Amino acid sequence: MTTMTEASVREFKMPDVGEGLTEAEILKWYVQPGDTVTDGQVVCEVETAKAAVELPIPYDGVVRELRFPEGTTVDVGTPIITVDVSGGAAPAGAAPAAEAPAAAAPAAQEEAPSVGSGRQPVLVGYGVATTSTKRRPRKGPETPAAAAPAAPAAQALQSELNGHGGAPAAVDRPRPLAKPPVRKLAKDLGVDLAAVTPTGPEGIITREDVHAAAAPQQAPAPVEPAAPAPAARPAAVAPAAVSYDGARETRVPVKGVRKATAQAMVGSAFTAPHVTEFVTVDVTRTMKLVDELKQDKDLQGLRVNPLLLIAKALLVAVKRNPGINASWDEAAQEIVLKHYVNLGIAAATPRGLIVPNIKDAHDKTLPQLAEALGELVATAREGKTSPAAMQGGTLTITNVGVFGVDTGTPILNPGESAILAVGAIKLQPWVHKGKVKPRQVTTLALSFDHRLVDGELGSKVLADVAAVLEQPKRLITWA
Repeated sequence: MTTMTEASVREFKMPDVGEGLTEAEILKWYVQPGDTVTDGQVVCEVETAKAAVELPIPYDGVVRELRFPEGTTVDVGTPIITVDVSGGAAPAGAAPAAEAPAAAAPAAQEEAPSVGSGRQPVLVGYGVATTSTKRRPRKGPETPAAAAPAAPAAQALQSELNGHGGAPAAVDRPRPLAKPPVRKLAKDLGVDLAAVTPTGPEGIITREDVHAAAAPQQAPAPVEPAAPAPAARPAAVAPAAVSYDGARETRVPVKGVRKATAQAMVGSAFTAPHVTEFVTVDVTRTMKLVDELKQDKDLQGLRVNPLLLIAKALLVAVKRNPGINASWDEAAQEIVLKHYVNLGIAAATPRGLIVPNIKDAHDKTLPQLAEALGELVATAREGKTSPAAMQGGTLTITNVGVFGVDTGTPILNPGESAILAVGAIKLQPWVHKGKVKPRQVTTLALSFDHRLVDGELGSKVLADVAAVLEQPKRLITWA
């Protein structure tokens, strides 16, 4: 009876919702233990390095257990919720910890055929292979387990310290809850996380816990009488244990969009040799055209602003200089020329900097481009940008002028060859037709990958964008 009951409990694992992402943070649970759920019902919202995504459950049943609280970062492939699909009532409390190992195997076996049974998965990466599953312990008392051989136990410990996932199947040992930076600290200090007493919320091990566990190990270090110099060596670890004033400093965990942005920018800055060129241009005629287009009946209700014409100007420049729209394939030692333009627009959102792109922007008319820009900005502000919308970009525009700055030296979006920064448009004295007059002026900056874009090509692209903005009639003559 117990076997049949446990066999009816299915585990829903954290899927890969962003093509290759390894973890996601649970932002909000929409269900609680005891709630009835149906196939396709959204049960939680998670945040990856690219977007916030709602996860639907792929079967009917009654929620038995939520494995992790809100705010927890969970590895892809880790069970996050269990559902009783037998149709019976939910148990009064969470399943006993002693039954967890027995239930895990049948649940995993049941999930495998569900993916290939003809049902269309609703998420990228749904149904992660069981071989890649990384388990975390249930909350509750630890289940006694038979002693494992010394060699597998050592491998399990090393795997945990390295942060590469749970212990091998032969070792029935729960994995301590700790974030990757804390695991790295423990590894550096030689601390076994399994022996650390957690003080963080939900049993999570903190940096302070690791330092506290490391202190007793470092204290009894003997000092050779004949060599006083080594006596100072244990103090070398002291800087890592220095506390900070919580009243005067705030530490923010690096995760989600900020973590992905940091990794991408470091990777781009130290992989692609950047070159940035600048040009200051009179955009008075472009600003007049923007005002006229706002009154055009074909553009009524659409987002018409200088960015729209700047995007169109860049697309014209790419058509005249197609070599700028390419990428560098290091593995194949090839330059990949793109015959399409997925135009990225850098957007500052409450979640951080994201770069969604307009697919096939080169084929769009001005009204279509205006509509796509409006949808992109609105979706980004609402925090609903999908991972697919931020993949496959070929060129990017970043409008730093909205913050009142003249321009900047933008870093390339990984996998792209160029990015255009647009500065603030200001009324400035300018020589026009032989006289100094107040004109609308801005500064453009183009950063490009010097491995595949020579100075001549980069200069031509920037000059063409400036020429179109100075004389917008070139949108017709050059197109």
